[in-house]
Amino acid sequence: MKLGAFSISLNVKDIKLSYEFYQKLGFTQFGGDIEQKWLILQNEDKHIIGLFEGMLDNNTLTFNPGWDQSAQSLTSFDDVRKIQTQLLADGVNFVTQADSNSEGPASFVVLDPDGNPILVDQHR
Repeated sequence: MKLGAFSISLNVKDIKLSYEFYQKLGFTQFGGDIEQKWLILQNEDKHIIGLFEGMLDNNTLTFNPGWDQSAQSLTSFDDVRKIQTQLLADGVNFVTQADSNSEGPASFVVLDPDGNPILVDQHR
C-alpha cells in the first residue's frame, strides 16, 4: 500500500505562538497562510507538520497519496479509493469515506485502535 507523503496535523490553540516554537526546532514554512490559521512546516526535506488553529478536533496523522515529502507528484501511487477498498475488505471502520465512484482528489478518515484519527487525503 503506497500512502504517499506523511505529516502530522496539529490542532493548535495559537498558530503564531506554535509557529514561533517550531521555527526554533528548525521548521520553515512550506505552505499555508497564517492569516487563514493554517501552516505547513518542513524540517529538511523529510519532516512535515501542519498547524491548524480551530480546524481540527484532534491531532491527526496525515498521508497524501500521489505526493512525495516535497509535495511533488509521484508517477506511481495507489489511488485513495484503492486504499479505501483494501481497508474496507480488511474490516477497518471508517469515520468518513471517499466517493468510490469519483476520480481525482478525495479523502477518508479512519481511527487507529487508540482513537487517533488518520486522514488519507489525495490532492490530485
